[in-house]
Amino acid sequence: MATAAEKFLASLTPEQRQQATFQFDSAERLRWHFVPQFERNGLQLKAMSEPQRKLAQDLLKTGLSERGYTTYSQIMQLENILKVVEKGSGPTRDPEGYRFSVFGTPSPKGTWAWRVEFHHVSLHFTVVNGTAIASTPSFAGANPAEVKDGPQKGQRTLGTLEDTGRTLVTGLDAAQRKTAIFTDVALNDIVTGNSLDINPLSPVGLKASAMTAAQRDQLMKVLEAYASLMAPDIASDRMTKLKIAGIENVTFAWAGSIERGQKHYYRVQGPTFLIEFDNTQNDGNHVHSVWRDFRGDFGRDLLREHLRTSLH
Repeated sequence: MATAAEKFLASLTPEQRQQATFQFDSAERLRWHFVPQFERNGLQLKAMSEPQRKLAQDLLKTGLSERGYTTYSQIMQLENILKVVEKGSGPTRDPEGYRFSVFGTPSPKGTWAWRVEFHHVSLHFTVVNGTAIASTPSFAGANPAEVKDGPQKGQRTLGTLEDTGRTLVTGLDAAQRKTAIFTDVALNDIVTGNSLDINPLSPVGLKASAMTAAQRDQLMKVLEAYASLMAPDIASDRMTKLKIAGIENVTFAWAGSIERGQKHYYRVQGPTFLIEFDNTQNDGNHVHSVWRDFRGDFGRDLLREHLRTSLH
């Protein structure tokens, strides 16, 4: 990751580097959003040459699995569909508007971070002491959730996230479902929005300890659908942390219809993390999803531990 970031930065002109780089302790590192209208900093893809774009994409690949890279690339390309559908009536749609930012100095042993962000993409990676990495908040959205016509008809960019959750809720018995579904009306967006500080949401839903073995296996598939968007070592770290905290302490909660094509929302919450998935906008064809870490967003837990154990 450090090598890819170094190569990317080395390819930039002084003017480009000024746009792409920030101090590690800059307040900019904690600014984030997933809507297109947010005023962002960083170097846009369209301001890069083709070789520079390739190096930026090489950096992106270091944080994501092959599936994750394909997924986030598709999210970016959905801007082209929105451009055609909206005919200029909505916010600026630009598949080259995604911004790359590097915080601090990438090095094998240092502490630094990087971000990729624009509409429906917000990816944050913080490397502490060259060994530990934080990868949250990580946001993925899709509009349209399912492409209804044109050459990409049928494409469901975040379909795995939706389908694993629906399979779990429809596999519950009547009593379990009554506990898991906390309202028949879907929430109109993820509850946490772009909050900087993240705290557990209300403890509604069905705990894994009240699920059968097969249902817990399906719950794991939901978790893996999100974690496996990340590079394998990052995904493994996420799954290890939540298992140590106890799968039996993870709660699954649903709001809205369980029928495909209808508006719905779900969350998966454990002692250390929160996942939110919402598909309500555009009449249930517009997804927002996020993974947050209660202690570790922006590498906070890693930074605390590093300061505690290091001489300063």
